[in-house]
Amino acid sequence: MALLTLRNIHLAYGMAALLDGVEMSLEPGERVAIAGRNGEGKSTLLKVINSDAQADSGEITRQDGLTTAYLTQELPPGIEGTVFDVVAEGLGEAGRLLERFHHLSQAAASGDMEALDKMGPVQSQLDAIDGWSLQNRVETTISRLSLDPEAEFAALSGGLKRRVWLARELVQRPQLLLLDEPTNHLDVAAIRWLEEFLIESGLTVVFISHDRQFMESVATRILELDRGKLYEHPPSIEAFRERQAERLETEATQRAEFDRKLAQEEAWVRQGIKARRTRNEGRVRALQALRKKRAERRERSGQVKMKLSPEQRSGRLVIEAEHADFGYDQPIVRDVNLLLQRGDALGIVGPNGAGKTTLLRGLLGQLEPLAGSVKLGTQLEIAYFDQARARLDEDTTVQDAVGEGRDRVMVNGESRHILSYLEDFLFPPSRSRQPVSALSGGERNRLLLAKLFLRPANLLVLDEPTNDLDVETLELLEQLLIEYTGTVIVVSHDRSFLDNVATSTLVLPGDGSVEEFVGGWSDLPERVTRRLLEGESSAPAERAPAAKPAAPAAEPEAASAAPRKLSYKDARELEALPAQIESLEQEQQALTTSMTEPEALRDGERMRELQARLETVESELARCYQRWEQLESD
Repeated sequence: MALLTLRNIHLAYGMAALLDGVEMSLEPGERVAIAGRNGEGKSTLLKVINSDAQADSGEITRQDGLTTAYLTQELPPGIEGTVFDVVAEGLGEAGRLLERFHHLSQAAASGDMEALDKMGPVQSQLDAIDGWSLQNRVETTISRLSLDPEAEFAALSGGLKRRVWLARELVQRPQLLLLDEPTNHLDVAAIRWLEEFLIESGLTVVFISHDRQFMESVATRILELDRGKLYEHPPSIEAFRERQAERLETEATQRAEFDRKLAQEEAWVRQGIKARRTRNEGRVRALQALRKKRAERRERSGQVKMKLSPEQRSGRLVIEAEHADFGYDQPIVRDVNLLLQRGDALGIVGPNGAGKTTLLRGLLGQLEPLAGSVKLGTQLEIAYFDQARARLDEDTTVQDAVGEGRDRVMVNGESRHILSYLEDFLFPPSRSRQPVSALSGGERNRLLLAKLFLRPANLLVLDEPTNDLDVETLELLEQLLIEYTGTVIVVSHDRSFLDNVATSTLVLPGDGSVEEFVGGWSDLPERVTRRLLEGESSAPAERAPAAKPAAPAAEPEAASAAPRKLSYKDARELEALPAQIESLEQEQQALTTSMTEPEALRDGERMRELQARLETVESELARCYQRWEQLESD
């Protein structure tokens, strides 16, 4: 039985119908991705499902007792307290009792006798509502999401805050989980964790995301929202784009035939006096119906037209760093060696807090190195896309944010009216006169790109440019950067974006070190991606060798001794390990795919068998990698 069904849902704000006869059904265990352009109403659809928005008409049927949790795109401001406090508050009044008991028990453990006296009444209230099972649920959820219960929420990174808010929603034990852009501000390790969590949880999930790899990894199907209608696609970005193109081509053919017929009828009704006297009134009424249908037609908004202004060529050398340390009082990133030349596209990836922004400031000469040197090339014109959108004034209009009070701007050497230029970025005149504060996240990104691309530049620096951009705009931006003749530095956690754009990648694993590799995400060595995907938990193990004491000075020969020769048995084992690892990885992929199939999702015993085997395979895979590295180092 379906958990939730939408039938003929209509919802309009002003003249725009965001939902125009939407039909949707959710089965238990499904993970549905909602795709579509910015501003099409995807977030509104989630609000309707969660009863936060009321449809104008239509029918919504929910399974009795259906519990829903909703992770919104933006977290509420002013949240205070520890992680335990924030998560427990998801349980309402019972959670606030748990929060009070938690703090009283901590104070009592520190010798506060007054707190010990206050614990009694709170404990009685918790006993009456089975509060201890709720406390266990809160603690288990916090542990499951690898959070520190005593950490102050306000001091956490954006990614950890979203993880805490997800825990707050999960303690409610929802049957249906709604996620609006869950990967925004998450690093690669957190995105991978979220992928695995959603796949293994068995929850029914509806999510909005423009992260293509995340969508393909998690979704069991994709629903595209286009001009108020939902269209179903398989969980593959390639298949989604193919079906979308086929649908739009068919639609264009049908509309062209409709327009031809309408033109014929219009020509007939405008014939001479004699024809008008004898015309068929039924045919006239049919023409009026055609006119009405044409007036109600919703045209698909045009594609963003992004072009970079021609830049003065920089010198061949753009940035050269030699053994540079960057930080403030202490180094955050150390021993940076980089040679960036004209035409290169450098990707930067690493966990939140690893020092990516500090590295950018150092490379651009905004921060003096604590050690080493940085040399900037000649004739550099830099355009900077900042992650925090700090360059947009919330109080100004869209038009003034880009034109800065001017009616005309220079684009590719030609003078254009600011409203015409903004239409290239899908801001019609009515939208251009609205304040920046009224824009969605995706629209703000487009607006900042519109402002950025007005500047002639030969070095583009893009800090998380993919957040909130719809798939079509994202692919256009990729193509633009690929064809760009200047130099690009891009910080991103979007693995597909790095693959498509970067010619080399700097990896900051979080321990202060920096490594450069040729290519994008898929070209990184397995040991590097594994470390990034595992996050901070793997850092101590990677740093452990550095903590070993140096060899005594009396034995200098040991430092330069040749590696010991492998025994015959070890050599044969090393030779066989790559094939064994490849086989295990194939089985791992097959098991993950099987776990997403509807039959497995409905069969609890089968799902447990697959999960148990997957854990065994992953354990064996980790052992093989460890043994491989051990033999290679010998």
